Amino acid sequence: MKLFSLGPREIHSFERLADFAAEFRPSAKDLVISIHPIYDRYVAKHAADSPHLLLDDYGSQEPTDEMIDAVLDDARRTPFERIIAIGGGAVMDVAKVVAVAGDSSIDDLIDHIADHHRTVGLVLIPTTCGTGSETTEIAAINRTRLGSKAGISSPEMFADHAVLIPELLEGLPDHVFATSSMDALVHSVESVLSPNATPYTRMFGYAAMRMIVTGYREITFAGPEGSKERRAKRNELLRDFLIASNYAGISFDIGGCAAVHALSYQLGGKYHVPHGESNYAMFTGVLRNYMEIKSDGEIAVLNSYLAGILGCDVADVYDRLEALINRLLPKKALHEYGVTRQDLPIFAHRVITTQQRLMRNCFVPLDEARVLKIFSELY
Repeated sequence: MKLFSLGPREIHSFERLADFAAEFRPSAKDLVISIHPIYDRYVAKHAADSPHLLLDDYGSQEPTDEMIDAVLDDARRTPFERIIAIGGGAVMDVAKVVAVAGDSSIDDLIDHIADHHRTVGLVLIPTTCGTGSETTEIAAINRTRLGSKAGISSPEMFADHAVLIPELLEGLPDHVFATSSMDALVHSVESVLSPNATPYTRMFGYAAMRMIVTGYREITFAGPEGSKERRAKRNELLRDFLIASNYAGISFDIGGCAAVHALSYQLGGKYHVPHGESNYAMFTGVLRNYMEIKSDGEIAVLNSYLAGILGCDVADVYDRLEALINRLLPKKALHEYGVTRQDLPIFAHRVITTQQRLMRNCFVPLDEARVLKIFSELY
């Protein structure tokens, strides 16, 4: 049994992108992948000689199979020896795909990922604090031709260098900060509950959990929503949130994500709800159903740990956790996103038939009837 692995050869931290550029020296041999707001504000002046692809030129949603095929076509027209990806999870996931795809389409890559080998360098720099993608071998794709999101995984998609730069998160809108950090919180919880978890991965997962929940408390206690005090406290904690996201990525790369992600992919795939927000829509609903099936073991450890951070009784832990998160990211019922009653059995069937890579990581097994029950309760 593998106890621990860390994909990136090195993890770096710099206060400013200028410090990164001074050490990594972007050149004409580098392909920069980013988005316009990040590239224009931060990157252009430090990588003027590097060709670039900006994902928002290809679409405004999370990466789809059609978008990625268009990116791959353009990337093949540009010779490069290294990719520098600067962006959120979507940017980093697309960069991983570009790095390993060669002449393949995204569908070919997904179907034959084991046959692909990376021949270029890969540097991943997150501009959100959620996916932990800079540490993982996983890329999430919205497969529009199948109507759901899917993940692909290969050791070839591990970065050579993961780089943490708090400056790049300072301009995040509050909603993006909340949804991305929520994704990291779900990563940490799912990874510690996974049957694949080890003492090493739980160490990182629980550390991430404490940093995120404690950070949420500090931010929400600093001042009302939209206040200068709250924003100042958030920016003061950006390095902590980056590290927490990094820890959570390290943890779930072995522990794996599970039912929260598998169910949320249905909401994100059809109704284009941001990934962290769709995770939150499912989060405690999944945990409460785990508890109905099995209330002892690691979930009891988790609940006690969270109750200690929140200062509440274990019996109230999910209610108190939701009350805290709602101050940053109000939870919505599924119907508020446009989901219909007719969607629910279709979603449940797709979870069981297309998401077994994730569902096998559940704390306890969930069948189609149980998944439908969860969707129905959250509706």
